[in-house]
Amino acid sequence: MFLDLLLLPVTGPLGGLIWIGEKIQERADIEYDEAENLHKLLLSLQLSYDMGNISEEEFEIQEEELLLKIQALEEEEAENESESSL
Repeated sequence: MFLDLLLLPVTGPLGGLIWIGEKIQERADIEYDEAENLHKLLLSLQLSYDMGNISEEEFEIQEEELLLKIQALEEEEAENESESSL
């Protein structure tokens, strides 16, 4: 306990840096999973259309929604990268 207090000026910032790194990694994993899931949904939608399970109009509506979500996610990632580089 006493040793922890003595080393706090050294271990405190290091612990904070490790915590920040873990949070960045968690966020990156979440964003990667979101993008991957959206691309899988887009592929599934394309397959449904190719097999004739959905109409062209329904396909186009759902495709546009998914593409807009993907675009928004990519813009958010780019914004986060530009903020982190400052």
